[in-house]
Amino acid sequence: MLWKTLVLLLFYYSAHATVTHRWSRAMLFPAAQRFKRSSAAFLNPVLQNSLEDVVLLYEFLLAELDIDKGQRISIKDEELASLRKAAEFDTVCNEIIPKSITEIRRLSSRLASYPRVLKKEDFERTVLTMVYTAYRAAQSQGHQKDTWAESFVNLYKALKNDLMFPYNKQPS
Repeated sequence: MLWKTLVLLLFYYSAHATVTHRWSRAMLFPAAQRFKRSSAAFLNPVLQNSLEDVVLLYEFLLAELDIDKGQRISIKDEELASLRKAAEFDTVCNEIIPKSITEIRRLSSRLASYPRVLKKEDFERTVLTMVYTAYRAAQSQGHQKDTWAESFVNLYKALKNDLMFPYNKQPS
């Protein structure tokens, strides 16, 4: 009986470790795990692979973004918008990051209980979600402005917690 229990626990541990690792990103950004309709590839681009990519992302954000009535985000500067990284930026901003207040609150809740340091793609997507939330807070009025601002603060707290994660661990 003991060996059956041991085998069952070993199987459970193996299955749990596989499933947790494979789907951990899907918990935070489910859209990143969907197939792109025009290709067989997953819709999971990463913007920051080098220091040059980080600088380029910063330039995209400084170049002024245009957010239309359908909540599609685009780069106003035509020269920057023609770059290959701009297409990946467009995909992340328009296909992956959440746009509704409900989805953003769900993300904040998941981030608040996230048990480990975020992967770089999850971190950058959370930052871009925070940028979008700040834009919506600036464009809103009254109660909606307060709701967007609260979501912005919750995302900020989640990112701050992620950056401080190694220092927040209690010694055992």
